[in-house]
Amino acid sequence: MWTDELHTAAQECWLETETGRYIFSRQEKLMMEMLSPVAGERILDAACGTGNHLKLFERSRCSLTGMDASGDALALARKKLGDACELVRGGGADFPFSDNEFDIVTLINALRTRDDPHKTIAEALRVSRSRVFVGFMNKFSFAGTRSSLRRLFGLPASSSVRFFTIGEMRSIVARVMANSSVAWGSVVCLPGPFYTFFPQCDEMLPVRRNPLGAFAGMLITVRYTYRTAENPLLNSFEMKTKGHAAPEAVRGMLQGRDR
Repeated sequence: MWTDELHTAAQECWLETETGRYIFSRQEKLMMEMLSPVAGERILDAACGTGNHLKLFERSRCSLTGMDASGDALALARKKLGDACELVRGGGADFPFSDNEFDIVTLINALRTRDDPHKTIAEALRVSRSRVFVGFMNKFSFAGTRSSLRRLFGLPASSSVRFFTIGEMRSIVARVMANSSVAWGSVVCLPGPFYTFFPQCDEMLPVRRNPLGAFAGMLITVRYTYRTAENPLLNSFEMKTKGHAAPEAVRGMLQGRDR
């Protein structure tokens, strides 16, 4: 599962602390600065958890969809977001959506030790028609050890969230999509005690192309591959076989495949 009960509870408690809220605001700055969402754009947050990142896009009046493997997390997300957000239960590297269905796809701490990151990122690229944002924990950050970073970000000690270097993530993206256009940055560069006594110090450091931050983000510009179908009823079998289809034509077919 992408989000387990322990992880869900820890994240909710973390956001109730002053340090947690501040660090989350730094993550928000990085993500929104790099993505620049526009009202009306369709957003998929894969591994959405309890919907905290989707709330950020709600402020930009985007069309929201969240996916997570945890039913408990999705129930909390429903309380936060109401009926304005479509929530889908699912996980791993098989997204129940058709090609190019969303303008933006986000994967925020969604890659776990047991996952194949290439497959997950490839699926995110497949269902996006504009850009994909991958947020991950930086293995070589200046902020501290992996155990201290888990505590700083409100993650349980047993969390399976995977750490990457920026170079590793760039290599994964290049392998999935050759000649890809990427931009990257990071936030939360200072050791934990600074965020208790001098949190604003982090705001003095650059966000773009900063290799030191504990939370790193990589923006991938997607090469558009959308293909329409003139007669979706007659061609539905062919579309399902080849995996290229108009989102509106086959969305229900793809979701019904696993029922």
